[in-house]
Formats: sequence, C-alpha cells, structure tokens
Amino acid sequence: MNFYTRKWIKPEDLNPNGTLFGGTLLRWIDEEAVIYAIIQLGNPYIVTKYISEINFVSSAVQGDIIEMGIEALDFGRTSLTMRCEVRNKITRKTILSIDRLVFVNLDKDGSPTPHNKTEITYAYMGIDRTTK
Repeated sequence: MNFYTRKWIKPEDLNPNGTLFGGTLLRWIDEEAVIYAIIQLGNPYIVTKYISEINFVSSAVQGDIIEMGIEALDFGRTSLTMRCEVRNKITRKTILSIDRLVFVNLDKDGSPTPHNKTEITYAYMGIDRTTK
C-alpha cells in the first residue's frame, strides 16, 4: 500500500472531544479513493458504490500529521475495489482501516459502463474534462 496523501489536523477538524472528527476523515478518504479510481480507470465519471465496515483503531489530535493509503484489490467489469488504511505519519500507528471500498465506472449518462482495465496504472490516462 502506498501512502501519498497527508493531512495536518487543524482545530476545524476536531470533534467536541478534541480528537479528529470521524466524518471529516471519511470525507477525506472518499475524496482520495475516488481520485485514485478516476486515475486508474481513466474516467472522471466515478461514484462510490460501497464502503465496508469502518474500523476506528485510534484517533488523531490537533497538530498530528496523518497519511492515507489506498490499494487496488480487484478490477470488476464496471467497478474497482480498494482498501484503505489511515495512520499517524510520525508514530505509524493505525488510525482507521477499511477493508473494501467499491467505486463504479459510469458513462456520461450516469449508467455503469465497462472500463476494460485489469491492472493498476500510474499514469494519468488523458481524461477529457471538457465534454459532458
């Protein structure tokens, strides 16, 4: 698993207990995962289909730096399944893990469409963002 995205925990990210608000973390994960899916599938029309059990292992506090890791597990006909781990950048302690996140490739009309991908790529696939 590669850890590329890092976030610095700021006061606006905290819940009343003074720890990272889970909803904020889940928003960051969903955004990071859909970006990963867009790059892998070469299509800006991607939606979140499913997120499995979310395991909150520990928390983060103001000033912590966390990092999010995403790994592709399976390429379905129209979907991409990934897993995610979030950890403290300094201590390497796991903050959260998600075993399965499923994203679906859509056509311009919003219908699931085959993506014809079978393996991870690391190049931006020339997505045309000007047409709808």
